[in-house]
Amino acid sequence: MRKAAVRGIEMAYDDVGAGPIVLCVHGFPLSHRLWLPTAERLSKSFRFLMPDLRGFGDSTATADASMSDYADDLAAFLDALRIDGPVDVMGLSMGGYIVFEFVRRHAAKAKALVLADTQAGSDTPEKAKFRLDAADKVLAEGLRFVVDSMTPNLFAPDASSMLVNEWRDIMLATDPRGAAAAMRAMASRADSTTTFAAIHQPTMVVVGEHDAITPPDVARVMADGIAGATLEVIPAIGHMSPVEAPDAYASIVGEFLEKLN
Repeated sequence: MRKAAVRGIEMAYDDVGAGPIVLCVHGFPLSHRLWLPTAERLSKSFRFLMPDLRGFGDSTATADASMSDYADDLAAFLDALRIDGPVDVMGLSMGGYIVFEFVRRHAAKAKALVLADTQAGSDTPEKAKFRLDAADKVLAEGLRFVVDSMTPNLFAPDASSMLVNEWRDIMLATDPRGAAAAMRAMASRADSTTTFAAIHQPTMVVVGEHDAITPPDVARVMADGIAGATLEVIPAIGHMSPVEAPDAYASIVGEFLEKLN
């Protein structure tokens, strides 16, 4: 892993491939490793920049964070690598929330968007309270109860137990401070449906057929609301499209991005 000094933290990242740049934004409570299968399959055509968000993977954890912090970190990360032109931006789940914030704050840096297994709406008051209470509990007890509750909803029922256990271990390794900060950030995030009209970048929405967290009907709201956006539903998988169906996901994303580059 490489490290970049970004807004008072060290951001760990992987840099794979050559060609047009794809900035990859992972979900909660994951790491850059979410994107390695995609990068491995498309590295001859694209350069994948895969950072660990603050508080995740090998990046510095801070007690507090917001969607704007994550978005500004990514913009500063591109600046630190002296990348001046716009890049393709791809985010999954919480990473999708951050992509919306990135477009609001740094639209000139985004050339095209891939929104994977995510949603545009904000939390209901009940969901926000649940996240805030869970953040306090994470700091007191660790992440195991969060991982235990999330894991059954991340993958399709027939997903490989080896794959599920691999990602369970990755989630359990997350710094509790980073996880708690992210939960509070998600609880207070903006409603991004109001951003649809301002998105002029070519956009693809991707979702697993059996995604139990952000199902296809939620994905369709984004595809219908963003001008010119397309929707791809990958059969027989859940919320973790890039690792549960790596060949199909890479094929779909690669075809979309190749038409633009």
